[in-house]
Amino acid sequence: VQLVESGGGVVQPGGSLRLSCVASGFIFSDERMSWVRQAPGMAPEWVSGINRRSTSSYYADSVKGRFTISRDNAKNIVYLQMNSLKPEDTGVYYCKADGLWGQGTQVNVSS
Repeated sequence: VQLVESGGGVVQPGGSLRLSCVASGFIFSDERMSWVRQAPGMAPEWVSGINRRSTSSYYADSVKGRFTISRDNAKNIVYLQMNSLKPEDTGVYYCKADGLWGQGTQVNVSS
């Protein structure tokens, strides 16, 4: 049972990244999925969530209009498209299912 994130990196302000999270070992389509981030020295911050059938998605005010969450239940993958990135988006991004976290992928937004 695991979640494996990828797609992080270094990007300039205003740039874009797409994070991916591959799930295995459980019935992915049964789970609501979320992205959570943690900036250095800060508490984890919920970023976005999506329901089982992709009919509803949710965003923190800090990312609304810039980030888009999606999922592919056939491939057991959840994505986070991040546009118009800001330095304050820097942090480790974690994929999360109920009670299960991935190892995280680092995002650095810097000029």
